[in-house]
Amino acid sequence: MKAAEAIVKCLEKEEVNVIFGYPGAAIMPVYEALRNSNIKHILVRQEQAAAHSANGYARTSGEVGVCIATSGPGATNLITGIATAYMDSIPLIVITGQVKSTLIGRDVFQEVDITGATESFIKHSYLVKDAKNIPQIMKEAFHIAKTGRPGPVLIDIPEDIQNEDIKFSYDMEINIRGYKPTYIGHIGQVKRAIKRLKESKKPILCIGGGVVSAKAEKELLKFVEKTKIPVVSTLMGLGGIDHNSPYYIGMIGSHGFNFANRAIAEADVVMFLGARIADRATGGSKLFAKNADIIHIDVDPAEIGKNLGTAIPVVGDVKKILEQFLELITPLNTEEWMEYLNSLRQNYKRKRNITNNVNPKYAINLISEILDNNAIMVADVGQNQMWAALNFKIIEDRKFLTSGGLGTMGYSLPAAIGAAIANPKRQVVAVMGDGGFQMSLFELATIKQNEIKLIILLFNNEGLGMVREIQHKVYKAEYGVSLNKNPDFIKLAQAYGIKGKRVFKDDELKDAVNEAIESDESFLIECIVDPKESTL
Repeated sequence: MKAAEAIVKCLEKEEVNVIFGYPGAAIMPVYEALRNSNIKHILVRQEQAAAHSANGYARTSGEVGVCIATSGPGATNLITGIATAYMDSIPLIVITGQVKSTLIGRDVFQEVDITGATESFIKHSYLVKDAKNIPQIMKEAFHIAKTGRPGPVLIDIPEDIQNEDIKFSYDMEINIRGYKPTYIGHIGQVKRAIKRLKESKKPILCIGGGVVSAKAEKELLKFVEKTKIPVVSTLMGLGGIDHNSPYYIGMIGSHGFNFANRAIAEADVVMFLGARIADRATGGSKLFAKNADIIHIDVDPAEIGKNLGTAIPVVGDVKKILEQFLELITPLNTEEWMEYLNSLRQNYKRKRNITNNVNPKYAINLISEILDNNAIMVADVGQNQMWAALNFKIIEDRKFLTSGGLGTMGYSLPAAIGAAIANPKRQVVAVMGDGGFQMSLFELATIKQNEIKLIILLFNNEGLGMVREIQHKVYKAEYGVSLNKNPDFIKLAQAYGIKGKRVFKDDELKDAVNEAIESDESFLIECIVDPKESTL
């Protein structure tokens, strides 16, 4: 068979059902093979959206997301989506067409060194030089993307190689020299960690995105209920534990709850589970967990000790290590510590700004109360991200998606499309600001063409709200952030055939949300927000 047909056959063998992409000359042979496949192709309106949609699909399906584009600008438009997935450890297969192998390096039409361009933010990449290696490369790529610390893998395939004839076999064993992820924690380190936890008076668990990507939520809940250790979360760790758990305290970080940050500050032992402990989580503070011994559990050994000194490192898969802990640990006496942390939380006074427009915190709280217990919320980046993260209650099987590491504006809408395609029977809400929406609003056409059901919650404060908020804090003035010539977003949605409603006040919101939920099509709710509204 032709190599292009082999590529599609490999995707079928990997049980890929959906692929997000944008065709072009250098990838046309693969598209011809896709035409005769049962794999569903979603035509996005710009290649970056293909990567983000594959990201949302992967995070809510438990499968590897797949996106595809042509050479040159098609490939470079994927770059932000690749970096977004890499920073948040999302498994993607990224397939790009390349100019003919005999022309590589000659600066021909639509040539770009995409493997070189993505080298610093890709888990692994291949430039295919021999067609017969394609099945091996494809199988390796899927293995690398979804094992160890997940991440994106790029396969760049010259056009002429796609047209070569090869013998197809997909029965090979994958044994990659130098790539042997550790899954089971070293028993000596596990016992050391348990011993230190038992000695502690004020222990706390800090969960990151690794808990979610390892599908370790059930093991974490069992561990917490057995040990009675309180839990805080990073932004990416939201969804790792049910917010109704009596042991869940809240989100930490520069935009987190002050009582959750106090819990870290006053703890004598902090056990990090699948967390990078990056600057946003620590708030950039040198005092972060300064009184605590650090136990750090991560499948990626490069993360342990990178940002914070670690007393007890444990390398391995969070799910399997928690299983090891559960066999050995006994309940701790944390009653006094829990009472203190609960008092901090109960005494916390949430600032409720008086506004003549929609209060976004109220809006997220309201929609959180109304949505099903398996709803998916996808937040963009900016103030809307923090309003959503701090006010959306993640209970039972709900999921919360956002771009945590890279902080990519325009992520929400295409990622929500991927989530909705992966979960057609679940409610999916895309939350965004007017700035982020205009970075991906072209995906309204993808929504309409594929009859995707979404609720789009748009906070319009006529500006780049987070940048404006920081400017006022630091410089006492703002510059370059006004979007006061925004289009009429409701009419814009209607131009794409999507219904919408503009909401000016809190008491108008509930009817709009119910109308959106009852609609059998996507629905845009535009909330008019005071430009002075802050994340606090």
